[in-house]
Amino acid sequence: MSETPKPIEEMVAEERMRAVPRWRKALVRPELGSICGTILVFVLFMFIAGDSGMFSAEGFINWGTVSAQFAILAVGACLLMIAGEFDLSIGSMIGFSGIIIALLTVQLGVPAWLAILAAFALALAIGALNGYLVIRTGLPSFIVTLAFLFILRGLTIYIAITTTSKTIIGGVREAAEGDWLAALFGGTVLKGLFSWLAEHDMIGTFVAGPRAGQPVVEGIPMLMVWALALIIVGHFILVRTKFGNWIFAAGGDAQAARYVGVPVNRVKILMFMLTAFCATVFATCQVMEFGSAAADRGLLKEFEAIISVVIGGALLTGGYGSVIGAALGALIFGVVQQGLFFAGVESSLFRVFLGVILLLAVILNTYIRRRITGER
Repeated sequence: MSETPKPIEEMVAEERMRAVPRWRKALVRPELGSICGTILVFVLFMFIAGDSGMFSAEGFINWGTVSAQFAILAVGACLLMIAGEFDLSIGSMIGFSGIIIALLTVQLGVPAWLAILAAFALALAIGALNGYLVIRTGLPSFIVTLAFLFILRGLTIYIAITTTSKTIIGGVREAAEGDWLAALFGGTVLKGLFSWLAEHDMIGTFVAGPRAGQPVVEGIPMLMVWALALIIVGHFILVRTKFGNWIFAAGGDAQAARYVGVPVNRVKILMFMLTAFCATVFATCQVMEFGSAAADRGLLKEFEAIISVVIGGALLTGGYGSVIGAALGALIFGVVQQGLFFAGVESSLFRVFLGVILLLAVILNTYIRRRITGER
């Protein structure tokens, strides 16, 4: 006598209650590929550039700063990609925000704090417009933001030339000196710690010139502080809040998410605003570091952000990804770029190394996830 089949609801409940081994959970995490890639990259450069100073305090700040640049942009790009959209205007937003800050402070004499807030307000408005157009028109975000890539870049160059007759505006550092908000984007922190390390011969010092005796590494750049803060906040929102669940739902199956009450349109617009915010953070740090703004800054940064996110395990189709993975992807990007310099390798090979790492990380992550979940 055959057994009576169980109701589908009972079968689903049993499947959900079934214990899943920790190793299985770990292998389906999106960070897996980037973790393996990070380990391989560090092992590789320890062998080929271990005695070059790459892993000294100065070397750490060198590649750490570059990685932080990628990480700031990758956080916004990651959350937007998980929500199922792209933003190709990130690079142009960097140049636009920087020029706005420089024009307001240097040419118009606006206080630096007010110029920075104005740049953020404009960037957030443009990000919201990007999202609104994608939602209302139904056009792919690739097309809408590609249009804004050209619009913002052309507008930035036009504004700079018509107001100053040049595309590079200097004097920002002097105009922002002593400003409370500008200090949050420029300069360094933990100067006392690094001075103490230098006094105890734990890090190098200058041996000649006006800075003789001072530590080679003055402190941790604010760019790295912003990167770490955005990674922590982004990760917390994604994995610890209801809004994070909405982001995954919006990118996984937007229509199904709407049926269960997820405000998909609002989520996507906010994610476009986040990418604009991250681009402006990057631009402000850059302007305060160099003391100038250039209309052509940010070229190809949108692709570098997307590459970092993809190395980090996010899917181009949305609904799957990790901020930690994106941060590790940015770290890989920065270490490879600077590591080749320390190793004395021809710089043109950087893109070859990056392409190989990108392929390996994505293939490894996709293969293991499919093996574990049984996907084809």
